[in-house]
Amino acid sequence: MSQDIVLAFSGGLDTSFCVPYLRERGWKVHTVFVDTGGVDAQERAYIEQRAAELGAATHVTVDGGPALWAGFVKPFVWAGEAYQGQYPLLVSDRYLIVDAAIARAKALGTRAIAHGCTGMGNDQVRFDLAVKAQGDYEIVAPIREIQKEHTHTRAYEQAYLEQRGFPVRAKQKSYTINENLLGVTLSGGEIDAWKTPGEGARAWCRPRAEWPSRKLAVNLAFERGEAVALDGEKLPGAKLLARLNALFAPYGVGRGMYTGDTTIGLKGRIVFEAPGLIALLIAHRALEEAVLTKPQNRFKPEVARKWVELVYEGFYHDPLKTDLEAFLASSQRCVNGEVVLETEGGTVTASEIRSPHILASGSATYAQSADWGVAEAEGFIKLYGMSSTLWAKVNQQ
Repeated sequence: MSQDIVLAFSGGLDTSFCVPYLRERGWKVHTVFVDTGGVDAQERAYIEQRAAELGAATHVTVDGGPALWAGFVKPFVWAGEAYQGQYPLLVSDRYLIVDAAIARAKALGTRAIAHGCTGMGNDQVRFDLAVKAQGDYEIVAPIREIQKEHTHTRAYEQAYLEQRGFPVRAKQKSYTINENLLGVTLSGGEIDAWKTPGEGARAWCRPRAEWPSRKLAVNLAFERGEAVALDGEKLPGAKLLARLNALFAPYGVGRGMYTGDTTIGLKGRIVFEAPGLIALLIAHRALEEAVLTKPQNRFKPEVARKWVELVYEGFYHDPLKTDLEAFLASSQRCVNGEVVLETEGGTVTASEIRSPHILASGSATYAQSADWGVAEAEGFIKLYGMSSTLWAKVNQQ
């Protein structure tokens, strides 16, 4: 009798290969596709059809947008830091995919989970650690298994499927592309070769020659650090982010290149595009810096960098991440107000901030006016610089 196993399924080559591979090893395969904003209705239908023709016992599609917003976007924006100062963690939907797969496994009464990650990348770490953190599950990774015997794994997978009568879509791409609500990452080709990315290494963000001539201005409203409305319209988080993507991508906002340290120790290089997320981060930081105290603004990035590091490296369910989020949530209690964002292309500026919590003095304005006198200013400077002044005096030659 076959044993049930849940496969996180995207319909691509790797996960398509996994279905017959697992079936031939005695598994009854149940596929789960988590839609985190990277496909349209036609592609969703194709994924369902693909699962059925490959022999999946059941297939379910899960709307991952709300979970992605609540579980990642909200705390990430609170944190406000990119990994190594560059990368906005665009593949963090992996954790929500694992959550959906485990929920399906529980419904089926099985303890077996499968994924199509390779043995070379970061995603295998994220998938495995996210599963292990939620119970005693058996993890099956067919692509890692075949890599022990086959050097050219993708060619082997394609031949394996075609020999069994399953056609493989001819997607002639120079790049590996990952797309979801958060944005797009592109790797491969000249990107991996440390050369200038070609014009084909582009997804949402338009090149400079195609930027609209009219300036874009939008108004974002925040409550306790969470974006809740766009231009006066209340929107669920996932829909708000999708709207920001559509607005800022034509202006080329949010496109960058990340070169840094991967979890497994290799250097990684990707082109990324995250127009909505970058716009959201800029608006939030502008509001936050106006309402938090000087010590809060100085200390918070240290917590944020650790939170980002944990999420990047697979420790999404580590208790330290929960602890750090408690601090981040507390820091947001007065991050309420509105921010006007403007762009003419490429970069975004927070041009206006409105909040009842801005730490402004009614009787003093920086470099303009003050409610203290000359003697008070001179006394402050004398005491503030006492240590450095004494060092210079004591150690003068």
